[in-house]
Amino acid sequence: MSDLHPNPHTDTPPVVLLIDDSQFVHRLLDARLRSESIVLLSAEDGKRGLEVARGEQPSLILLDLDMPVMDGFETLRELKEDPCTKDIPVIVLSGMNSSQDKVAAFDLGAIDFVTKPFELTELRARVRSSLKMSLLLRMLAQKAHIDGLSGLYNRPYFDEKLRAEYDRTVRHGQALSIAMIDIDHFKSVNDTYGHPAGDTVISGVANLIMRETRSFDISCRYGGEEFALIMPETEPQQALQVCERVRMGCEKLAWSRHPARSVTLSVGIVGVLDGDTVSMTPEGWVEAADKNLYKAKQQGRNMVVATGIDGQPIQLAKAG
Repeated sequence: MSDLHPNPHTDTPPVVLLIDDSQFVHRLLDARLRSESIVLLSAEDGKRGLEVARGEQPSLILLDLDMPVMDGFETLRELKEDPCTKDIPVIVLSGMNSSQDKVAAFDLGAIDFVTKPFELTELRARVRSSLKMSLLLRMLAQKAHIDGLSGLYNRPYFDEKLRAEYDRTVRHGQALSIAMIDIDHFKSVNDTYGHPAGDTVISGVANLIMRETRSFDISCRYGGEEFALIMPETEPQQALQVCERVRMGCEKLAWSRHPARSVTLSVGIVGVLDGDTVSMTPEGWVEAADKNLYKAKQQGRNMVVATGIDGQPIQLAKAG
């Protein structure tokens, strides 16, 4: 599982996925693109290519048109209709050179069309150009999705990614949990110490969340003093452990503007296990997590309340 993170490691080589039924093409490109500092993944048919694209989120896809079972046009159509893969640039590779095929490929969302047999120097240049464009587009998209104060993703990005992860969970029966996190008594921090102190608390909690969560968790500022976490392939018991680390970490933080006053968090979690039937909409998940957050507030704050989507409470596993 990979995802654009607010603090990506720029030295990570880009991933390129080749979808082609020809073993010769796979061997050829593996040898000739090795010097391009990329990770080349392979799939020999469209169906497998879709699975790899959804799971690995490559920076670029090289797609053959003439394949058995699912041809390149159908594969491209599904790539562009899936929220998880629609923004991945696709270069079409084809032994066919008709204008009709080119127009169809571009209409479906391809960014380039290379005719076989291709000139390898030219293909390398097109791959480099497409990867640069992909990086620029990702950086622009990332900037639009980042909350300026916290450095986390913003609410629109949360809504978009929750829908995508929900669809993945429904399709593949994978575990998924979300958490709503709220800063306790935040208004009194602003009222007592001023808004700069409140801003410091928001950015400090955001840094803690980024530090204590995992690389594949999606951390967002939901609004005001509330944060949200999407935890793909994570059962509610595991999500509870993650959020408990965040809660305990916040309790121990010292604040320069108000050293005598600690800051605590209340958290509500809802999730499903691997193989569970999902009977709740994405909006329903948020509502259920919010209800658990409200329970945490009612029960004294500074705690995590977690349930499955069936409402059954989840407890921390005992050590040993």
